[in-house]
This record gives sequence, C-alpha cells and structure tokens, in this order.
Amino acid sequence: MFRPLVLVLLLWLGATDPLLAADDFDRQRQRLTAEITALAGETAVETGRPEFAAPVMAAMGRVPRHRFVPDDQVPYAYDNRPLPIGHGQTISQPYIVALMTDLVQPQSGQTVLEIGTGSGYQAAVMAELVGRVYSIEIIEPLAGQAAERLKTLGYANVETRAGDGYNGWEEAAPFDAIVVTAAASHVPPPLIRQLKPGGRMVIPVGAHFLAQYLLLVEKKADGAVTTRQILPVRFVPLTGSGH
Repeated sequence: MFRPLVLVLLLWLGATDPLLAADDFDRQRQRLTAEITALAGETAVETGRPEFAAPVMAAMGRVPRHRFVPDDQVPYAYDNRPLPIGHGQTISQPYIVALMTDLVQPQSGQTVLEIGTGSGYQAAVMAELVGRVYSIEIIEPLAGQAAERLKTLGYANVETRAGDGYNGWEEAAPFDAIVVTAAASHVPPPLIRQLKPGGRMVIPVGAHFLAQYLLLVEKKADGAVTTRQILPVRFVPLTGSGH
C-alpha cells in the first residue's frame, strides 16, 4: 500500500503546487523553443533566416502560452501547433509567431501595430521586445478577454481595442512594424500608409480555402514598397470593411 499511496501523493502535489506546475511549464517552454530553433534551420532556404534573433527566442521562452488558451487546451499549450480559442479563431503555431516576430526585426523603444489580437499571445511576445504595442481585434468578446489577460499578466505596454483592423490605428501611427495575424485578400492600403519609412510588415495574403503566403512588406526610406513571399501558411480570414 505504501508505494501507491506515495505515487498518489506525488501526483496530487504536482497538480496543486504552483511551483511544481511552474517548473513543468518552464520545461515545456524550453522544449518548444528548441523545436522552433530546429524548424528555423529546416526552413532556412524558404525564409532566408537559418536562426531567429536571440531576443526573439528569449521572449518565446518567457511568455506563458498556457495562459493564452482555454482551460481544455492547457495540456497542449506548448505543442508547436495552432489551437482553438473560441469564436472560430485560433492561437497561431508558435513557430509562425516566432518567424513573424523575427521578420519585422523588433527593437527596444519601437511602436508596433498588430491586427488580430486573438488571445493576446502574439502581442505579449512583441511587448517583450518593443516599447509599445497597439492591437486590434474585430471579435468583441475576444478583444475583451485579451485585454483583461494582458493586464493581469502585467503587459502594461500593450493597448488593445475592438474594431476593424483593415483601417489600422490612425491616431497611433506611424508604426515601426505591423504584424497581421489573419489572411487578407490583399495588403490593405491604410496599413501601408501607417508604416514608417524603413518599417516592416508581415501579413498572410490569400483566400481562406486557397493558397496563402506569408508576405514581408518593406517600406523604403523614400516611401517605395517592396514585397517578398516567405512561406505558404494557413490563417483564419481577415474580416472587416475592406473584405
């Protein structure tokens, strides 16, 4: 009887002790960042990035993804795949979050716009790296939940609002970088206008049931805009007045 009782006690302690649970989540994040690093090497030819910047990977290792998913998805929070968050939406695959973050080359003190707050995970990762993040979510319940979650977790440098992200956030523009986390049929002109000269935007472009590609949009110092396809992807569609 002794050994089974000890086993049950240990399992109970693991489920109830916050320190033990935190250690387990830390280990899962370390495993996830190792997977992302390996995958970055495998996709280097397509992305042109054999590894992601150390600050980006450090941010991925700090942000508690399990706090950004519904309770029934917590056991899968550190799997390298998208997960449902309700309202037909998903939290993006961590590798894609890391890639999109790395592509815009975030720097301390910058101001970044995110279109598609979702659970708030991408905004939290970006907030670890820049000065200010503005994030827009068109689905009001998700916008409210994300705002409360980010506040609870101490991300005071993230400002969120419910609204149509197609038109950006004019009063907070211009932005050093823009990250769009839903697939558009084209690159929205208001977002190009709100991007600073020298700025970068990443956006998935393509129809919901057809091919989508992650695009890197760069605005040169003279205002000229260039685009480059990075990877085929699959995102939920961008909705709003421009679609």
